[in-house]
Amino acid sequence: MSTHASTHVRRAVDTAEPVDAEPVTIDAGALESTAPADLRDLRAALAEEGYVPAGLRVEADFSADCSFETQREADRLRSFVRAAGHLGAGELVVEADAVGDETKVTPALEALAERAEREGVSLTVDGPVDA
Repeated sequence: MSTHASTHVRRAVDTAEPVDAEPVTIDAGALESTAPADLRDLRAALAEEGYVPAGLRVEADFSADCSFETQREADRLRSFVRAAGHLGAGELVVEADAVGDETKVTPALEALAERAEREGVSLTVDGPVDA
């Protein structure tokens, strides 16, 4: 982290006020929809109950040794990057248990990480490959 970014973070934290809200990581399977209006409603409902969405967790299936399937799964995961951003969650955790062809999956995850960074979401990959 650069000195400027570190200073910026310290200044923001120094002026912050604590809130009585519990951070939660939401399982993507529990989302009824990733439509922006539905995510805004969920975010508001969570706030009313005293929760703040800190992260979104999604299971990924990269077990097929097929470029088309890898791309299809990467596209699906991109929708969850967007969903995390709409929820205000700072992290997307991708759980990838099986990987068919690492040489196909790694570039897809690297592209996903770039998208996440542009959306202001940190990407964490749990599994046999890294982003």
